[in-house]
Amino acid sequence: MKKWLCIGAAVWIACAGVMSGCKTMETDAPKAEEQETKVPQIGLSFDSFVIERWIRDRDVFVSTMKALGGEVNVQNANGDVQEQISQIDYFIEKNMDVIVVVAGDCEALTGVMRKAKEAGIKTLTYDRMIKNAGADLHISFDNEMVGRLMAESLVENIPEGGDIFLIQGPVTDDNVALIRKGIDGVLDGSNLRVAYEANCEGWLAENAYTYVKKGLKRTRNVKGIICGNDDLASQVFRGLSEERLAGKVVLTGQDGDLVACQRIMAGTQEMTAFKSMEEEARIAAEYAYRLAMGEGISDVTKTVDDGTYDVPYLELKPVPVTKENMDEVIISGGFHAKEDVYLNVSQEEKRE
Repeated sequence: MKKWLCIGAAVWIACAGVMSGCKTMETDAPKAEEQETKVPQIGLSFDSFVIERWIRDRDVFVSTMKALGGEVNVQNANGDVQEQISQIDYFIEKNMDVIVVVAGDCEALTGVMRKAKEAGIKTLTYDRMIKNAGADLHISFDNEMVGRLMAESLVENIPEGGDIFLIQGPVTDDNVALIRKGIDGVLDGSNLRVAYEANCEGWLAENAYTYVKKGLKRTRNVKGIICGNDDLASQVFRGLSEERLAGKVVLTGQDGDLVACQRIMAGTQEMTAFKSMEEEARIAAEYAYRLAMGEGISDVTKTVDDGTYDVPYLELKPVPVTKENMDEVIISGGFHAKEDVYLNVSQEEKRE
């Protein structure tokens, strides 16, 4: 009898242990929905970081995507178009969920972007339209408006009319053509005349210095200069300074770079067409996430013609920033600190 009692006890203990182990395994096993949680994989390709703003765009995009639960693989082509094509090919091989591209050449990337679509990967063109690529979404600012704002500044500040220069970005950037369209729309019928113009290949600012010097050899009686962005304006300002013309020539740019804001407050640049890169990058990341998760973007009702396809288009509006609204737009908006913007302004001028 004792023998059977011992055997029974042993069996009960063993069963209890097995049941306990089963219970533990059931508790520790991850839920099916946790196992299936998707982490979107986003490929983000930059033409280069030559322009100051792109580093800020990158940081905001990556941090926004991380907060949403996605991962971003950032590639920088350093201005090499073939390298950018190779990097996008790499994203295709890695089977990214979405590929986001800041194009260096808006026509050369068409083939590889179509290849991505054929592979079932969603594509988003950022700030610069890639021609005939049929992207799933394009996000940018109204670049014709950028051109209009810069040209209107010259018309307003040079009522007597005269010669002006255009120091523009590269012809391979589709935005440059759109900006020029906006400029021409304002200048047509005005008493301002384009006496000299040039395009800076690869957005290399050093070229702007060379070009403004060439323009000044043609005529020193220049009244205003429209620059493709604030980076180019910095080099144009350097050339004007050497000729003792800084502050005498109405200078405009775009992007709201810190040095441009400093020049505006110091009186050596009239305005910058400010584009909130942080807003653009944040919105782009949010929509890239939605595309990766298979969510619809039916709320995007506007389209833009890329040459072949009508592409869903998120259009943002630039704001003209001058000395009068610098505090309201740039400083209150947290884009640059007041002490930095006012760095070259005297205490007396600050009080005024």
